[in-house]
Amino acid sequence: MEAALDVTYRSIGTIHSPFTDLRDMPVQPASEASAPGVVEILPDYAEGLRDLEGFSHVILIYHLHAVKRMDLTVTPFLAAGPKGVFATRAPTRPNPIGLSVVKLERIEGTRLHVAALDVLDGTPLLDVKPYVEEFDHPSGSVAGWLDEARGKVRGKRSDDRFI
Repeated sequence: MEAALDVTYRSIGTIHSPFTDLRDMPVQPASEASAPGVVEILPDYAEGLRDLEGFSHVILIYHLHAVKRMDLTVTPFLAAGPKGVFATRAPTRPNPIGLSVVKLERIEGTRLHVAALDVLDGTPLLDVKPYVEEFDHPSGSVAGWLDEARGKVRGKRSDDRFI
């Protein structure tokens, strides 16, 4: 078995949302509780936003800064029983990295105005990538145990299970 490597990232900005409490947040961008927000990119990275305005959606990759523990088995919001953390989107991961696909409404300078956000206010942003349906939506995909929960995420909100 290989030894774990220490890896360090620096944030490139901050995600601003109306969500200030981990409880009662949307559990995914597809939730009806998701909301508009602003992704603020640090000025040093402004040039990296060039040509992004032509995309309808972006993938936000961020550090789940409020996570205080790591669990290898979790009971996710859409399951009745425990699952391995790598078979979930639960935040209490060995590396608390989150991702969300959000609608890009507009860009004003270094501010990305987005819709369908499910992220805690003040979350450190690690990266932005364009969503490309041809790359990111493989045909024939299946969702494992989540196939039983299809359509149920819209009404789900967070609670205190991952605090």
